[in-house]
Amino acid sequence: MGFQEEIKRRRTFGIISHPDAGKTTLTEKLLLFGGAIHVAGAVKSNKIKKTATSDFMEIERQRGISVATSVMGFDYKGHKINILDTPGHQDFAEDTYRTLTACDSVIIVIDVAKGVEAQTRKLMKVCRMRKTPVIVFINKMDRSGKDAFDLLDEIEQELQISVNPLSWPINMGPDFKGVYNIYHKNLSLFTPATQIVEESIEFDDLSNSQLEDYIGDDAEILREELDLISGVYPEFNVQDYLNAEIAPIFFGSALNNFGVRELLDVFIKIAPSPRPCQTVERVIQPIEEKFSGFVFKIHANMDPNHRDRIAFVKIVSGTFKRNTPYLHVRNGKKLKFSSPTAFMAEKKSIVEEAYPGDIVGLHDTGNFKIGDTLTEGEKINFKGIPSFSPELFKYIENADPMKSKQLAKGIDQLMDEGVAQLFTSQFNGRKVIGTVGALQFEVIEYRLLHEYTASCRWEPINLHKACWIKANDEEELKEFKKAKFQYMARDKHGRDVFLADSGYMLQMAQQNYKNLEFHFTSEF
Repeated sequence: MGFQEEIKRRRTFGIISHPDAGKTTLTEKLLLFGGAIHVAGAVKSNKIKKTATSDFMEIERQRGISVATSVMGFDYKGHKINILDTPGHQDFAEDTYRTLTACDSVIIVIDVAKGVEAQTRKLMKVCRMRKTPVIVFINKMDRSGKDAFDLLDEIEQELQISVNPLSWPINMGPDFKGVYNIYHKNLSLFTPATQIVEESIEFDDLSNSQLEDYIGDDAEILREELDLISGVYPEFNVQDYLNAEIAPIFFGSALNNFGVRELLDVFIKIAPSPRPCQTVERVIQPIEEKFSGFVFKIHANMDPNHRDRIAFVKIVSGTFKRNTPYLHVRNGKKLKFSSPTAFMAEKKSIVEEAYPGDIVGLHDTGNFKIGDTLTEGEKINFKGIPSFSPELFKYIENADPMKSKQLAKGIDQLMDEGVAQLFTSQFNGRKVIGTVGALQFEVIEYRLLHEYTASCRWEPINLHKACWIKANDEEELKEFKKAKFQYMARDKHGRDVFLADSGYMLQMAQQNYKNLEFHFTSEF
């Protein structure tokens, strides 16, 4: 198969949802349809005494949540599909934001009963900002929930995107009978308490009286609702979806294997193959012959016995080859990788070659940081992998003076991973950890102890917001840093950060220092 054909068969997407919306189960079913083994884990209601494959950290197994992005891939009907399964927990939203930079499209999972939740709204903002195509899967149709039309209106209003249903449910909850696939014009019937997927029934002509034989009195209701849909929503246009102007909607029950194949069959037809990527210098096209890629995720100690770190690299252009020297742009050094890893369900395998859209794991001895670029020699820097302003802050102190080196190394590596952000106060030299959610402090403490044998303790600090400072007037910057000396810090990269202790203080600083720019993401 030629290089361009390999690119065309790639599909890389992220799954995002609220923790309770059945995200892990959907990933599991996608893997199942991909011919991979039934391994991607289950939510509690699945009654399988097993945690998700991606939950390799002990703290994830204890709490039954995902706190790290996992990468899985499989082949389906001639397509290579890469799934980036993101943390559902809102305390780890920043990891999800960064992961979305490596996605060419996104599937958003929405609970039929809960509808659009706060976390989903935040993540959709990132998709809009990057113009990432979005498909919505409304899950748990076998349970009672909101009316389907009401949900469509809610999605349009809350996520600020036009919708177009490509499948439609026949009732819900105990009366759920199945879905009609508008895109493929066929009917899939739901059988409760079974995970066997039956073949779809072709139904080009809904006026056919045989429809009553399958769904009884609901046939007329289905006809009326589909007439209403055709009147309200325009005919589906793939280009509108690819331009991120419209979101196709699917209904199903991932736990029961229902509606997932219909989603996947349409997905491989309409979802984008690898897309061009913006760098500071120029736009990189996937069909370019020379290899380029960027690190969007680092995970340390995936195997605690080996203290290994893996850098996840999204391949943007060209062909990545094993044992070939590539330029690490930030360091200016050439690096060779003898065991690049692909993740197929729970199995890791060494790959000889990888193509645009693929994700490879590179064993890292501390060379990589999030956002680093690898190329065949060209000096480019990929954009769009920001750190966001934290919302919670604590001083971190060493609880065991004998383990100060281990603590320093642990903090350094975890910050490289993007677990949280480190600020060093210019006033007293103390280290401040900033996070998006409270659970991150627990994860840091747990991992420092179990992976680096270092004990830490937290001390409270009253801060409202961290913002990066950029000066249009150097004299005004000097004056500001002098006036706000006790609130100034530096981040891990040595950039000036203002730690405001209240919203009022931040507002007054912005009013009084007009020539300073206050940024709430690190990318500016």
